[in-house]
Amino acid sequence: MTQLQVGQKAQITRKFTEHDVGHYSELSLDFNPVHLDPDYARKSMFGQRIVHGMLVAGLFSGLLGKHLPGEGTIYLGQDIQFKKPVYLDQDITATVEIIEVRKDKPIITLSTTAINDEDEIVITGQAVVLYKG
Repeated sequence: MTQLQVGQKAQITRKFTEHDVGHYSELSLDFNPVHLDPDYARKSMFGQRIVHGMLVAGLFSGLLGKHLPGEGTIYLGQDIQFKKPVYLDQDITATVEIIEVRKDKPIITLSTTAINDEDEIVITGQAVVLYKG
């Protein structure tokens, strides 16, 4: 395995569709109408339907388990702050960046950030993971 170093990054971009939101509602049992009902959402503070924040944050899990540090990674913790709503069919780019590598154990801390297609931060946080060392 390549030596992990502070500053290494990985990112992915995707859109969340109506199908994604509906499917996530079924899986999570989160049927909040701000995600599912256009009329309800239109009257909300958001003015339209929004994607579940935890669905968007799931991009970090995909990055960690596939790209950095990669296969076999186990989440130990995740701190998340939701900064702005994510709307359906909006491009979202999630990035993880190593900010600390423990010398005594195969544990790293990464910053986690998601931005929308207007270059606005929608989620920030930090993840701590155990990786195959």
